[in-house]
Amino acid sequence: MAAIEENPRNPNPSETPRRRRPSLPEVWFKDQQLKHAIFKMQQLQQAHNNSNSDSNSKTLILGSDPFSLLSDESLTLILSKVPISQRFTDSLVCKRWYSLQGRLVRSITLLDWDFLDSGRLTNRFPNLSEINLAPACFRSCGSSGIFMSHKLVSINLDSELVSDSLIGKEGILGSDLIDKGLEVLANGCPNLSKLVLVNASEKGLGFLAERCLILQELEIHCCEDMSLRAISGFKNLQILKLVGCVDGLYDAVVTDIGLTILAQGCRRLVKLELSGCEGSYDGIKAIGQCCQMLEELTLNGHKMDGGWLAALSYCSNLKTLKLQTCKSIDACPGPDEHLGSCPTLEELYLERCQIRDKDSVKALFMVCESVREISFQDCWGLEDEMFRYAAICRRVKSISLEGCSLLTTQGLDSVVHSWKELQTLKVVSCNSIKDSEITPELATLFCILKELKWRPDSRSLLASSLAGTGLGKKGGRFFKRV
Repeated sequence: MAAIEENPRNPNPSETPRRRRPSLPEVWFKDQQLKHAIFKMQQLQQAHNNSNSDSNSKTLILGSDPFSLLSDESLTLILSKVPISQRFTDSLVCKRWYSLQGRLVRSITLLDWDFLDSGRLTNRFPNLSEINLAPACFRSCGSSGIFMSHKLVSINLDSELVSDSLIGKEGILGSDLIDKGLEVLANGCPNLSKLVLVNASEKGLGFLAERCLILQELEIHCCEDMSLRAISGFKNLQILKLVGCVDGLYDAVVTDIGLTILAQGCRRLVKLELSGCEGSYDGIKAIGQCCQMLEELTLNGHKMDGGWLAALSYCSNLKTLKLQTCKSIDACPGPDEHLGSCPTLEELYLERCQIRDKDSVKALFMVCESVREISFQDCWGLEDEMFRYAAICRRVKSISLEGCSLLTTQGLDSVVHSWKELQTLKVVSCNSIKDSEITPELATLFCILKELKWRPDSRSLLASSLAGTGLGKKGGRFFKRV
């Protein structure tokens, strides 16, 4: 840290003078290359003044705006050095700066569909690489007093359209209008690499596939089977998220037909997330056989038919499996001898899942028997008997348990000793696991771990932190009987 020199003129040496905030020119000219550029501009202007001494009016105009001597490329480079927080202010200097600042924007979230449909978006921001169209795809009733907030969108709902599905098809822009906007976007921003959209048809996706050749990440909401036929045109697509149905918002259907079309068209996928999608063994099998580069598969609130777990054995390169907000893992996993396994699987994550069926839990661990890292977060129904099936996985190196209130110390102790390669243990907010029930064997295991995070009982943690303060004694410290 640089020291502040004392001011000899300061009558009160005890007061430290305030450091002046750097001005905007000082921020611009901080780089030596920019200083040389300004110096070169001054030389050019001086030479111009010497050769044209009679044109005083023209010299005055050039002197009022030295940046007019710079090309658009040079001025864009200078503006890119300005902190992002000041770029909006800089865009108000003049029309030229306003236009150049738009070229620096790479990511944007669209709130008004007309801004895209009219062509103003692509004219204002021609170099976009990431854009989220989802908030603009929903109809918002500004005069309504019903406001809905979701992680996808926040809008005002029309009371006449509210039903079992708060938004439904009536609350989403039509496919024809969305396809028209996607055509404008594809023509104006061909360098897109990431895109989020809603209710796109085969025609609209075809425009994007034809012109956005480097698109690598795509997120499609409210999609159906037939709209996925154009997805084969995205030759460089690596990350894909399909959202079929969102409970309470809208209903769309993605079945084995759509999953098969997806598998045959996107053979270079690395990450795939299926949210609210239907399907079965056949759809997952097609993905495993065709998408041989797939490394991460996420199922969020899936509606798969029984038996889909056995199809994971066809994912020959799968390294990460995530199950999120699933009401059931597999309703009917089938015989153990038909399950198979994923030999390359390394990570298994379960978040906010209902783990109540013993057969499905056992089948899950059998398919994931080679996993190295297991994580349970806020999973309902994970009791001792369910957790004992985790001992099927013999190569576990890391286990994380958070919000598993039914799991006890005995259930944890009976499993962790079977993992001879265990290096990391995290237990957070598991209130049935007590410090007083730790066995000597478990305490010895804690000593040899490379990483240990032990906060199982939030109440005991609070009590230990308040020890000696007198708090938590029903007000005895503050109130006295009279």
